[in-house]
Amino acid sequence: MTDELSTIAERSGYRITGRYEEVGTLCAEFQRRWPQAASTFVFGQTPEGRPLHALVVSLSGALTAEAAQARQLPVLLVQGGIHPGECDGKDAGFAELRDLLLADSAWLHQTVLLFVPVLNADGHERFKAWNRPNQNGPEEMGWRTTAHNLNLNRDYTKAAAPEMQAVLRLLNDWDPLVYMDLHATNGAQFEHDISIQVEPIYLDAPGLQAAGLALREGILERLSAQGSLPLPFYPSLVDDDDPASGFVVDAYGARFSTGYWAWRNRWTVLVETHSWKDYATRVRITRNSIRALCELAAGQGRDWRAQAAAADAASCQLGGQPVTLDYQNGAHSSLIDFRGYAYTRLPSAISGALATRYDDSQPAIWRVPLKDVIEPRLVERAPRGGYVVPAAYADWLGPQLSLHGLTWTRLESAPGSLPLETFRAERATLSSQTFEGRTKLAVEGSWQPETREPGAGCLFVPIAQPGARLLMTLLEPRSPDSYAAWGYFNGHFERVEYMEGYVAEQVAEEMLEADSMLADEFRKRLGSDPAFAADPKARLDFFYRRHPSWDERWNLYPIYRSDSVLSL
Repeated sequence: MTDELSTIAERSGYRITGRYEEVGTLCAEFQRRWPQAASTFVFGQTPEGRPLHALVVSLSGALTAEAAQARQLPVLLVQGGIHPGECDGKDAGFAELRDLLLADSAWLHQTVLLFVPVLNADGHERFKAWNRPNQNGPEEMGWRTTAHNLNLNRDYTKAAAPEMQAVLRLLNDWDPLVYMDLHATNGAQFEHDISIQVEPIYLDAPGLQAAGLALREGILERLSAQGSLPLPFYPSLVDDDDPASGFVVDAYGARFSTGYWAWRNRWTVLVETHSWKDYATRVRITRNSIRALCELAAGQGRDWRAQAAAADAASCQLGGQPVTLDYQNGAHSSLIDFRGYAYTRLPSAISGALATRYDDSQPAIWRVPLKDVIEPRLVERAPRGGYVVPAAYADWLGPQLSLHGLTWTRLESAPGSLPLETFRAERATLSSQTFEGRTKLAVEGSWQPETREPGAGCLFVPIAQPGARLLMTLLEPRSPDSYAAWGYFNGHFERVEYMEGYVAEQVAEEMLEADSMLADEFRKRLGSDPAFAADPKARLDFFYRRHPSWDERWNLYPIYRSDSVLSL
């Protein structure tokens, strides 16, 4: 091994990790050393102007997306540095790919590996000690969020960050069968050194779950054989800082890398090394994870391609079918033996709460519960035709959907009055504080048949496409990762027009005189609803809501569903 191909981390004995400049240098050096087996390119730019580097490695001769597709080779995307303080993936990826190339690995003859060393390059260069106070090395590291202070691993659906938009284009271009995202954990101290989570296993993707389970077990088996103590779930405690509370199995939403690509009928692998292991150990175990994926893909990649194609075809038939859009833990739990350390929980003179202290010189078995059942939380029926986006949102939402690999058609001529489904919120609740820069919205309500005129320039988004589940995740208003949930349509749930009180009094008198049935309804409401009777505003609102001046679009979700396919 020459210095040109080694990482700063290796040369320092894993005491430090290199700055972002090293990424571009190493990518170029791989291409110079192996021009027939390695190629590098820039796939985006950060807000602070840094290039986002990707490195393609394969001994098959296929170094472009087109060549990989033509040869029907399995493409693997391995990503580091979405959280740059967790820098294990960057250093592990370069070292492992170098050694596979030096060994003329048979696996690389049968696969194409696309490596993104650092997705959050600006965060990487917010570089100092103590950015990860609960992590054992390196001495200095990057910061979790971007220059816009966004956590990229919460941005896959809203895609607000330039870095996320760039990686989504990369996914669209290369269509990797497996997307491996490399992290280090937060959390308690224990003996287990890595967790591996794969989807779809819990997420609903018929035809992919069995292969997802086999992929996870295959990686876990190989890690165990190399001396690791791997876990099939992320080891975050149910009650923060209380080991006795146990753990939960998670099904990740589409805002996360682990959920997102699985919602698009491919497999994801979340690698989480344990932050309290030393940096050399974490990098070594991360390398083992990458190697395990390459080995499995070389043997099973062509089968995976066929299964993914079948899942795409099945997704095109989801119209009219129930689709799960959110998940939760069921009541069931199992007691597991978890390899932790001895600990105490004593009252703290500083915080006033119970404080946990671990003794990592004393291994101990924790007999703790694991909530191990995932069940649906939200199920929606897919529209038989698709979604209709009025012209007011077409110019914004069309490119957003394209970014997610979804197709749509613009109707240049007005389609006239159409039988559609509309969603009117019975309750709309804004979050009390922002999350990832957005004021989130939760709505309650249901779809109802209605006739509307979308107008010229509206979009029709068919449900019959491979990304149907993701489409529903983005456009169903109750979905926790929809554009509605992220607050992009909040204005439609605000009352912006009103009737002055003295006008409402006069209007109410006129309506009572003109409509005896309305008068009877009002009197019955007064007699049966004490809260209504005691609320002057509610009483006037009773009439305002029935008056022609009432805004019928208030609480109307501005996207419709169609049971028919609309065309030009």
